[in-house]
Amino acid sequence: MKTHSLLISAIVTLAAAPLSFAQQDFSKVEIKATQVSGNVYMLQGAGGNIGVSVGADGILIVDDEFAPLADKIKAALKSLGDGKLRFILNTHWHSDHTDGNKVFGPEAPIIAQTNVRKRLQEGSTAPFKQDPAPKEALPVITFDQSVSIHFNGEEIRVIHFPRGHTDGDAVIFFTAANVVHMGDDFFNGMFPFIDLDSGGDVDGYVKNVGEVLAKLPPGAKIIPGHGALATADDLKAYQRMLLETTGIVKRKIAAKKSLAQIKKEGLPEEWKSWGTGFIKTEAWIETLYRSFTRK
Repeated sequence: MKTHSLLISAIVTLAAAPLSFAQQDFSKVEIKATQVSGNVYMLQGAGGNIGVSVGADGILIVDDEFAPLADKIKAALKSLGDGKLRFILNTHWHSDHTDGNKVFGPEAPIIAQTNVRKRLQEGSTAPFKQDPAPKEALPVITFDQSVSIHFNGEEIRVIHFPRGHTDGDAVIFFTAANVVHMGDDFFNGMFPFIDLDSGGDVDGYVKNVGEVLAKLPPGAKIIPGHGALATADDLKAYQRMLLETTGIVKRKIAAKKSLAQIKKEGLPEEWKSWGTGFIKTEAWIETLYRSFTRK
């Protein structure tokens, strides 16, 4: 009964992040466009950051936020270039990154890792409710490990990083522009949401962040899933947070401390500001505890 109560508590706590977006008044949301490098831009609105490639071949977008924002996103894209939308990439399946698929899908093919299509088809009730996606919102091109799109004068490499934020995560490398879109494998300056109910895993997440860092070319700009445009130094700070906070919780679990005890003790003051985003410190501790103690 105690374990069941902890699980319910974790679901309720973690559900708050995606649902807070879904309950928003989208009429007040503005889409901000930032040139990242060359012909690659970042759009920020409500939900996951959108990556954009604009050029002679047309427009490619990485993620598409929420459907009610589609007209605003289209207006922002038009301000960047008059080309036709040619491709949509999904970094993973969560609605704050894919709800716009239902609007943009009829315009251009959606590309995603195999598990993204499966989870969009099935929907979910935990840790938050996401209805099965309509046919037009499903990826029509899927891949297991990687795929490349040769577009606007560069190879855009899409690489699967398993068992991280979810089981369908993809990181996108714009090889000529020297830009990397990490989706929710990177929450810049804040504790991440790791979806343990959708194949996510804390140890896998930390490993994936380290692998992306190892692949980063010098001077690369990084588009995080959430937060401000970043550099390698920002990602290194994120990795240090992950390594140190996971180490603290692992040691306390090894010392036979309960979740309640660990949450009461909290984390060092150094990490306080990281818990001011939509994943608070207690929710982050709970994620770590669940991931490290499940069978």
